[in-house]
This record gives sequence, C-alpha cells and structure tokens, in this order.
Amino acid sequence: MVNKDFVNRKIKLIQEDLACLEPMSHLSLEQLAQDSISYAATERLLERIVTRAIDINRHLIAELGAGTEKMRTYEDTFLALAELKVYSVDFAKSIAPSAGLRNILVHEYDSVDMNKIYLSVGKALEQYAAYCKFLLEFLDSAIVN
Repeated sequence: MVNKDFVNRKIKLIQEDLACLEPMSHLSLEQLAQDSISYAATERLLERIVTRAIDINRHLIAELGAGTEKMRTYEDTFLALAELKVYSVDFAKSIAPSAGLRNILVHEYDSVDMNKIYLSVGKALEQYAAYCKFLLEFLDSAIVN
C-alpha cells in the first residue's frame, strides 16, 4: 500500500528545497564560483532534491510495481515511474539523468564540474516542480486510493 503521508512529506521537502534553490538561479556562473557558501548550498540542495525523489520512486515501485522491475541504477527508478503511469516516458527520460548528478555529488567522483552544477539549477527547478505536480496528481488518482 502506498504510504501517502511519506510521499507527501518528501514532496513537501522537495518543494521547500526548490524554493531555497530558486535564488541561486539568478546568479551568474562567475558569481556562484566566487561565493563558496552559495556554491556549497547549491550542491547540497540539488543532492537532497534528487535523493528525496529517488526515495519516493523506490517506495512507489515497491508498492505498485510487479516485482519484476530491473533497478540497476537510480536513473532506472525514474524510468519505472513512467511504466507505472505516474508521468510520461519523455518526462522520465528527461529527469532520469539527474540521478547521475546526485551520484557525482554524493560520492565526489573526480572533481565536480562547476558549470554542470550551474546548468543543473535551472533544470532542477523546472523538472522537479513538474515531478512534484505529477506525483501529487498521481496520489489523487484512483490508482493509489
């Protein structure tokens, strides 16, 4: 059974982090590079947003999936939600690569490309606002009631 309270709480936290991330979208790459606190906050907010979405994805897959889903990567969890009709395949393909960014941030693979972080801010604001909207609509649907 889908735990709506869990999903709603995670969505609320994502939305709060998106609100904190929004001011970073007004900074130039140079401004972000010169402000180590803003840069660190940007990295952490992006990491938290994606991690929380993955938590939601894994919960929904566990509760609504057929049990045959092949989850080799966190990207796969975003793709699986398209199979569960939470959102479109096109949206899944556009948001799934954000899991790779999360892995880079969490595991500090090599050096983090500041330009990639900078470009990810706008994408995250757009994609994760849509993600939350899709999830809330899905929770309200007859599928999980």
